Amino acid sequence: MSEHSEIYDVTIIGGGPAGMYAAFYSGMRDMKTKLIDANEELGGKMLVYPEKIIWDVGGVTPISCRNLIDRLKEQAATFDPTIVQGEQVVEMKLQGDGIYRLTTASGSVHLTKTVILAIGYGILRMAKLDIEGADRYEITNLHYTVQELEPFRGQHVLISGGGDSAVDWANALEPIAGKVTVVHRRDQFGGHEGSILKMRRSSVDVRTPYMISQLHSSDGELIEEVTLAHSESGTTERLQVDAVIVSHGLKSDFGTVRDWNLEMGEWNAFVSPLLETNLPGIFAAGDFAHHESKLRLIAGAFTDAALAVNSAKLYIDPSADKVAYVSSHNDKFKEKNKALGVKLNA
Repeated sequence: MSEHSEIYDVTIIGGGPAGMYAAFYSGMRDMKTKLIDANEELGGKMLVYPEKIIWDVGGVTPISCRNLIDRLKEQAATFDPTIVQGEQVVEMKLQGDGIYRLTTASGSVHLTKTVILAIGYGILRMAKLDIEGADRYEITNLHYTVQELEPFRGQHVLISGGGDSAVDWANALEPIAGKVTVVHRRDQFGGHEGSILKMRRSSVDVRTPYMISQLHSSDGELIEEVTLAHSESGTTERLQVDAVIVSHGLKSDFGTVRDWNLEMGEWNAFVSPLLETNLPGIFAAGDFAHHESKLRLIAGAFTDAALAVNSAKLYIDPSADKVAYVSSHNDKFKEKNKALGVKLNA
């Protein structure tokens, strides 16, 4: 067990888009900042879909999750916050001196004046294919996420699922794979309408309502065939495949967060328009925060983060400016702009 006696102005729990942007913006507010993330890598939910293309971040042309994560990490490091990875906060207690004591699963203790909860939907785990023995193929050709598209070139890829990711992967693989088959237990897909329409108009073989009922292998190492079962009639058929991608959603685990006396719904903490929770000095941002004007986009997570940081700053010092000066007029960027100008003109 290690106790860090240094007291931070703000500790951000969660390393997704909201958490990383909060780490940057708190630097603009001259706050001593720490970010703690349960994962070994920053990125949050975007780590699940690194090849997914994002179109709706203002001023950013279409970009993969992986590249956006890299940019956010670089931005988050601008003012040198302390970043702790691979540590899950399991306890949050307010001490008599007004300082919050955060304890992680490893026993490490962190002290902070305020906390911003940017934990999304908690720790996310892929919903696995519910077929006995399926896990043996996870090291070969059974996949729960797509890190790269090129390995699937020329293959017959079977995708099981009906949400955004399944549809997006089908569209991304269609021009690369030899054949793409999508099976979904319902006739209706849950992805974006335009993406679904693109998939149905392409060469993707869409099978509904079907589900995978068996995996077949002659050597116990590679899936060579799958049995598909009709969800209503129970009739079956076998398909030869080279790879299987399962996209059955994510399972969320909030761990001990529900024991922290936060006012919460099933998936979110209820916050004020200034991102204040019901607990003093505790704020929320991103998917974990719910308020009347909530915008569930990455762009909305950035706004949440800035609002939460401003509220944390005012909680510590009520006489502080309500917001940071914009970067084009902020003295904190003068030297950085000079260095950047030299670099860009070199």
